[in-house]
Amino acid sequence: MSTGGQILVEALRRQGVDRIYCVPGESYLPVLDALHDVPEIAVTSARHEGAAANMAEADGKLTGRPGICFVTRGPGATHASIGVHTAFQDSTPMILFIGQVARDARDREGFQEVDYRAMFAPLAKWSAEIDSAERIPEYIARAFRVALAGRAGPVVLSLPEDMLSESVPTSSYAPAVGSSGAAPRAADMDTLAAMLSQAVRPLLIVGGTGWTPAGSRALLEFAHRNSLPLVASFRRQDVVDNRDPAYCGHLGLGVDSNLAKLVSSADLLVAIGSRLGETTTSGYTLLSPPVARQPLIHVHPDPDELGRVYQPALAINCGVSDFSQSLPALPLSGKQERATWLQEARAAYVGFSTASAAASDGNYVDLAAVVAWLSEHLPDDALIANGAGNYTVWVHRYFRYRQLRTELAPTSGAMGYGVPAAIAGKLRYPARTVVAFAGDGCFQMYPQELGTAVQHGAHVIIIVVNNGTYGTIRMHQERRFPGRVIATDITNPDFVALAHSFGAFAERVEKTRDFADAYHRAAHSGKPALLELQVDPAQISPSFRLKS
Repeated sequence: MSTGGQILVEALRRQGVDRIYCVPGESYLPVLDALHDVPEIAVTSARHEGAAANMAEADGKLTGRPGICFVTRGPGATHASIGVHTAFQDSTPMILFIGQVARDARDREGFQEVDYRAMFAPLAKWSAEIDSAERIPEYIARAFRVALAGRAGPVVLSLPEDMLSESVPTSSYAPAVGSSGAAPRAADMDTLAAMLSQAVRPLLIVGGTGWTPAGSRALLEFAHRNSLPLVASFRRQDVVDNRDPAYCGHLGLGVDSNLAKLVSSADLLVAIGSRLGETTTSGYTLLSPPVARQPLIHVHPDPDELGRVYQPALAINCGVSDFSQSLPALPLSGKQERATWLQEARAAYVGFSTASAAASDGNYVDLAAVVAWLSEHLPDDALIANGAGNYTVWVHRYFRYRQLRTELAPTSGAMGYGVPAAIAGKLRYPARTVVAFAGDGCFQMYPQELGTAVQHGAHVIIIVVNNGTYGTIRMHQERRFPGRVIATDITNPDFVALAHSFGAFAERVEKTRDFADAYHRAAHSGKPALLELQVDPAQISPSFRLKS
């Protein structure tokens, strides 16, 4: 006989789960008790359910396997919903488990009771409640299958607390669920080859999830052989090495005007894995729905995404790496006609992403110079995490990502994501350098997770960009309602003292020239570290400055 909690933990172990993130709650105590006897599964207890869910989502991004999070009912679940929303919009495999009221208390508005199937229906690929301990292995296997199939995403399972304590005969367990892929049809690949051969100014737009190192290499080999420029969709810059001569930029916030022109002047677009969402398309203006001006070939693992916004000339439903590994064998013509097109696109990207030698006001830290220095000096496998805010425009413009799955950045635009994501990254890969960027407002979403980093030995380096304002909103405020500032100024704590109070290393950096030495001290401190950068509050973005 085994309890529901024991069956659940064993089912997770057999699916290869080796780490979970949680905030402990009485509603799932039998699960915590069962985990006590399974040392193969590390348990990271966060300070806030939103942070725990973000950590699980980041773990899913890094591994390609569902990140696992446990939270308690009611407030715990509502806090954790931010991580589920990010996993949904970012197409990240994740499973959130929520403790629930006992089965005999349902539908009475018991203590902290919520109908999670209804609550998470628009945020998850599947949400369900497990009524019988005997069926736990069935639900777990299905949850992994759904999270990984097609367009990956989150699953939510509700766990009545009395079900977890129920003793039932030992269950039979499903085998570990693997990712399933589909090869593209030969006829579609022939059509694609014909369309690319006829194009003089084709452009590849890559994004989405499900990429493998082999798929990324095959994509670059195909681009090199055929002089094809390649750009990344929003916050998918790590699909290929940004130093590669085929890489030509990032369709994100603060997009380069030359890159926008590149998209507009292309005579064929090939979107591989990208959903071509609002940010990637600059508010659906670079490509006008429902039919773009130029022919569109759209490759995506989810058939529901093909034609959802843009009607493609050719739709190919298959996994991105399966597709990419089919590319090198394609015979294309017209390489010479495309060579100049590629060279001009690459030159424009290099110019845009190279920080100027002239620093901003000497009284502040030049964020462009800091990001450029990190891009030059960090190891190729360094993980870079960030949340949301105008400070990210500098990060995505001046940092050149070199390896697959090194960019932990929410396409959902969620503030606070960077610090929890970085902690998850460091726990997953302890030997790798992990740097989190956060604005002063972004950092204050989850500053308490410094305690989690210290407790679990996650020696991340957090760079807090302090300009004393919610910069993104202030920028929009000044553009739409100039001179009418409200609700965007921030009174900040002493970030250095705050970090010290948790037992972390911390320094304040006020001059650009002092950053490199401060970074080295942080990196060799043997602790989680925080570097506070005093930046110019008037320089809201690389291209927007407040009027004096």
